[in-house]
Amino acid sequence: MKEFSSVAVIGLGYIGLPTAAVLAGNGINVIGVDVKESSVEAINRGEVPFVEPDLGEAVAEAVDGGTLKATTDTPAADAYIVAVPTPFNADRSADLSYIEAAARSIAPQLNGGELVILESTSPPGATQHLGDYLINLRPDLSLDPESGKPLLHVAHCPERVLPGRVMVELVTNDRIVGGLTAAAAEMARDLYGVFCEGSMHVTDAKTAEMAKLVENSYRDVNIAFANELSVISSKLDIDVWELIELANHHPRVNILQPGPGVGGHCIAVDPWFIVSAAPDEANLIRQARETNDAKPAWVIQQVQDLVTERPGAKVAALGLAFKADIDDMRESPAIGIVAALSEQLPDVLVSVVEPHLDQLPVALRGLQNVSLAPTTGNAIEESDIVLLLVDHTEFKNLDRSLLVGKQTIDTRGIWR
Repeated sequence: MKEFSSVAVIGLGYIGLPTAAVLAGNGINVIGVDVKESSVEAINRGEVPFVEPDLGEAVAEAVDGGTLKATTDTPAADAYIVAVPTPFNADRSADLSYIEAAARSIAPQLNGGELVILESTSPPGATQHLGDYLINLRPDLSLDPESGKPLLHVAHCPERVLPGRVMVELVTNDRIVGGLTAAAAEMARDLYGVFCEGSMHVTDAKTAEMAKLVENSYRDVNIAFANELSVISSKLDIDVWELIELANHHPRVNILQPGPGVGGHCIAVDPWFIVSAAPDEANLIRQARETNDAKPAWVIQQVQDLVTERPGAKVAALGLAFKADIDDMRESPAIGIVAALSEQLPDVLVSVVEPHLDQLPVALRGLQNVSLAPTTGNAIEESDIVLLLVDHTEFKNLDRSLLVGKQTIDTRGIWR
């Protein structure tokens, strides 16, 4: 079993920092690397630059214990975990520039024998691309002249955690480990075995990449079914949440819940990687993405219809995060909805409530008719239309008397 005395985690975001903290909490010397100096400084103070339950305590303990520190410079280490963004380009193909930048920072530090893990969600072939890119930078590490074996071990270990439960699921969930070689897969399994209590399933890198995409595409297809049902039910004057609840009493039916769209870096992005890899075959997956991407426009139309009935109406938009009780705004449909309302209804004032932010996200700053309300009660009191976009606990527990006399659009079904 391979032992690792030092691990460098490249990218200290929603996945990289929890992974670094869990490894450090298990006695491994971890150096976290990030390009954002403010995040590095915060982590070195034992603070967390975003909201994730239990993460702050884990980071503080690891920093105090001397097993975790952060820097902007990539160090030498026994293993590297690359946890950088993988957004998509305008044509919805994967943008691998962040992975390549990570490789350029790692390459000068390599001496041979290191393990490099790509943890970022990636299209099929991205791990091979990372391996090839590193060897192009360091051709001296391609093969051991004596044994003929690779001097660099590259693997893919996709994260499979739910925001808001990351610190639990990093440890308890099963893990998929895919290597470019069998030796790389075994080394990666040994590293994650330091903290992973779930089963570890070893395969090749491309299959591991595809498994993560398939998991999120499966959920996207099911959400698309629920979102389409909500549109149909609205037309037929049926309560879609009651409809789904009744249908789910069938022992083999489990329909998910509709919403204003689909957000987050995973479900809103990953299916496009499959479509890009097999555009002529991924018809159902593409249609699900298009159905979910179209849902925000349907929500916007509901607001426009109410404004037409009540000219000059003010709107309270509740929630901006992509899911409940977190501060993660990545690919959030709520942000797009508020921005579109600002553009399409310039005479309508939109008061936004997001309990996990103290200022508007960049995409909404500077919009003349959009402001961040100090409290939920204040936003509702001054509004005529209340648009519920995120089912934060604060909104679930809202005093319903505040809604009396208001027009409501509940995209999450929490005020039925």
